[in-house]
Amino acid sequence: MVIAVLLTASRATSQEKSPTKDEILQSMREGANYACDVLLDENGKSRCDYALLEGRWHDYEPAWHTGQIIFGLVEVYKITSDEKYLAAAKRAGDWWISLEIKDNPKLNGMVRAIHGDGIDYIVCATVTDGTPGLFDLYRSTKERKYADVATRAGDWMLKHFYLPKEGMMYDVADPVTGEVLKEDSPFWSGKKHQTLNDVARPNNEGFLYKDMHEYTKDPKYKEVFLDLCESLVAKQGPEGLWMQFMPNDSAKGTFHPRFNLWYAESLIEGYTLTGDKRYLDAAKKTLTLYTKFQQKSGTIYYVNYLDGHWNENSVTGSATAYAGLLWIRLQQLGVGDEFKENIERSARWIVANRYSPTHPDKNLAGATLNSRTRTKKGQLYLTQRDVGTSFGLRFLAAYYHYKFEAK
Repeated sequence: MVIAVLLTASRATSQEKSPTKDEILQSMREGANYACDVLLDENGKSRCDYALLEGRWHDYEPAWHTGQIIFGLVEVYKITSDEKYLAAAKRAGDWWISLEIKDNPKLNGMVRAIHGDGIDYIVCATVTDGTPGLFDLYRSTKERKYADVATRAGDWMLKHFYLPKEGMMYDVADPVTGEVLKEDSPFWSGKKHQTLNDVARPNNEGFLYKDMHEYTKDPKYKEVFLDLCESLVAKQGPEGLWMQFMPNDSAKGTFHPRFNLWYAESLIEGYTLTGDKRYLDAAKKTLTLYTKFQQKSGTIYYVNYLDGHWNENSVTGSATAYAGLLWIRLQQLGVGDEFKENIERSARWIVANRYSPTHPDKNLAGATLNSRTRTKKGQLYLTQRDVGTSFGLRFLAAYYHYKFEAK
């Protein structure tokens, strides 16, 4: 199998013994060095997806991917105090804020966050989930420019995307005309009759409006953030997911490995802001569902079905890391003792499933495994994705605090 070939590049570790403090720190540093030296290009932009069969990098939502790398590097910097990681995060942050649109009256204040991969539009979630790293970077550097650009983009989306009565935001805007697509989403190009759920979502990924509220102290942003949290609670299905929104697919009964976790994280942030236990309960419901799809090895696959089976052709290290991170968050908030073993599975998996820093392909050396296998028009695409490393860094930092500082 192709995946088996990939896994031979990673270092083995015990499947029963939890990683030591030194192993976590080593994994953190190796991943952060890879992010600085390989994942970020000379301009500070993420290289995104590495096509293994071609040996070439391909852009895919670079604003979002770069934002995640910033987030991971800043979290590691807080533990290691290594200025290399903060400098790289600042370089990436400078690239991100360079996307601000200043020469188009219909789009001024927004960022040119093009999705890519056939979706040549500005996408709401590409922006919102690219911003947590910018606010984290601001808090570590006190350089307001990072938070200012993110806040201006959030303001543009409030004016043009936000549907307050529905607790949703439109997904897509044209990067030239500024037109918001309200009837036909490019994500559902083959669907003739599209509804509001096809062109808009709660889009609370990245908890942007919470960060904006805490940065500006403007209560209107808190109100928007909590309205979106309320929408998530109301729209959550009994299984703990939001199957009515892409990239979940209710027709096929499949759910995206990270999408629902983003919403759960925003609900956890809602709980920390308000103490409203409904938000915490909703997040816990999502995280409980994920325990059913994490393998004993710690693996979480890309394609999972509500009926309980999964497709093993893509191994999503970012989901193993992200679920583990949120299981830790719940533990720290006093709930979810039943998630302790899942946290350890994630920790063992992240430490074990990384490419060696001496791997002969320098594009992989130090990366956390995150494979994606697809077939399009008869052609096989086999990709190593940068998000394995960026989410891996966030998890390792959270695990370090959880295991080696909390007591």
